[in-house]
Amino acid sequence: MSELTTVARPYARAAFEFAVDSNKIEAWSEMLFFTAEVVNNPTMVKILTSDKTAQELAELFLNVCEDQLDENGQNFIKIMAENGRLRFLPRVAQLFAALEDEHKKQVDVNVVSAYGLSKKQLDELSKSLEKRLARKVNLHCSIDKTLIAGMVVTVGDLVIDSSAKGQLGRLSNTLQS
Repeated sequence: MSELTTVARPYARAAFEFAVDSNKIEAWSEMLFFTAEVVNNPTMVKILTSDKTAQELAELFLNVCEDQLDENGQNFIKIMAENGRLRFLPRVAQLFAALEDEHKKQVDVNVVSAYGLSKKQLDELSKSLEKRLARKVNLHCSIDKTLIAGMVVTVGDLVIDSSAKGQLGRLSNTLQS
């Protein structure tokens, strides 16, 4: 994963900076996610691992994408093909989305709770997280009854575990040490 990110990051940054400068962030996001889907297609995976030249790969890829890419998007694909990096497009799209969220001052938050949360609880949680993170929060909720009670909130690398299962686990570790 780290090699994937290391290789993809400069492409994502370059695409994002260009998108910001040309005021086309949404269009670039759509193009990158479309190309990521193309790369993930099983037939395309075989083609990308074949012994085709960079130019052949770029032409084939652009033919598949047809009207989904503007001229700059096509040039981006050609550069990635020349550098043998087309297979990294899904990670480029993910990193681009993260840069877009950072630019918009928003963050995705995963909330796993033991039971469904009410609208009021979700609003309070959202407001609290927005205050703590100084960003607009997009909640993605799911239910896991094994938590017994409470919830686990994940924001990037930050994990807030207020579940009964987590508390019992920490108590058990404390008692065993």
